[in-house]
Amino acid sequence: MLTRRQVLASTGAMAATLAMPNIARAAPIQMRYAHAANEIHPGHIAALEFKKALETLVPGAIEITIFPNRQLGEDKQNLESAIAGVVDLCGCSGVQYPLVTGRQALDAYQLPFLIRDYDHFTKLATSDVGQKLLDDLEPAGLVGLQTTDIGKRHFVSAGKVVKSLPDFAGLKTRILPVPLHKAIWEAVGTSPVGLPYGEVYGALETKVIDAVEINVSSMLSENLWEVGKNFTLTGHYPWHNVTAMNKMVFDGLPQELQQAVREAGKQSIKPTMDYTAKQDMEGRDQLKAKGVTIYELENLQEMQAKVAPIVDTWSAKDPLIAEFAAAARNAS
Repeated sequence: MLTRRQVLASTGAMAATLAMPNIARAAPIQMRYAHAANEIHPGHIAALEFKKALETLVPGAIEITIFPNRQLGEDKQNLESAIAGVVDLCGCSGVQYPLVTGRQALDAYQLPFLIRDYDHFTKLATSDVGQKLLDDLEPAGLVGLQTTDIGKRHFVSAGKVVKSLPDFAGLKTRILPVPLHKAIWEAVGTSPVGLPYGEVYGALETKVIDAVEINVSSMLSENLWEVGKNFTLTGHYPWHNVTAMNKMVFDGLPQELQQAVREAGKQSIKPTMDYTAKQDMEGRDQLKAKGVTIYELENLQEMQAKVAPIVDTWSAKDPLIAEFAAAARNAS
């Protein structure tokens, strides 16, 4: 484990190197990008697309080594490492950023039933208000570069089949233990259980939990189809993924490389979203082939009505959330 003194020393040395004229940098700048996702997961594709776009924009200037599959830690650990400068970049669930940094704005993407589909998400992520949500991370020592969706969330149960709103009642449902998710799933009628992502498989298998709200990509990459055979389509919110760079590292880059890094973030959103949408639809067929039964939730409007007040409650917490919600409602 690096000490704070070592981190500051190495970061300072990097900043000094980057400040030198381009001609003095014969070798590419080395950067480490950590995330927790499996290689078939959209979170990994987001990292690959960012790296690819950056290499196209400034060939040979920056060499990014990606560490997927929890090699350097879970989501929260990777985010904390990026803030500390132990790694240069991280990609992690957008819901972790408010939890770790105290900056609430990124909660906006998971306001229930606000974002309609993948095209709607892409439009918002590449909009001015989408950029404002990324810029809001700078006081926490991060430069937000990219927001993508790694798959709309649905509902998986190991035992009881969920086909209508009353079927949710009392089900011990794994959530990430954050206030927004707790409010949503209590409103729906479940008994939310905070649990680390890596423990979901075992908890479903041993009946510690009854269900989990999840996306198709995670069902496949984590083999959750082995223990959760009932998949109910709800599409209650996206699971947004954010790529961010340590701010001291970013500030130490020459201006042309700063611009390239930001542009690579923007350019990598659309191809990642295309992959996510394709995997969502094709993945449902893969799940069926693995013995999972897929259900449509009857009277989805009842679920939407139960959680609708949460959008206004969270919009009152931060003006950026309110601005994002208004933009989402007004987007064609």
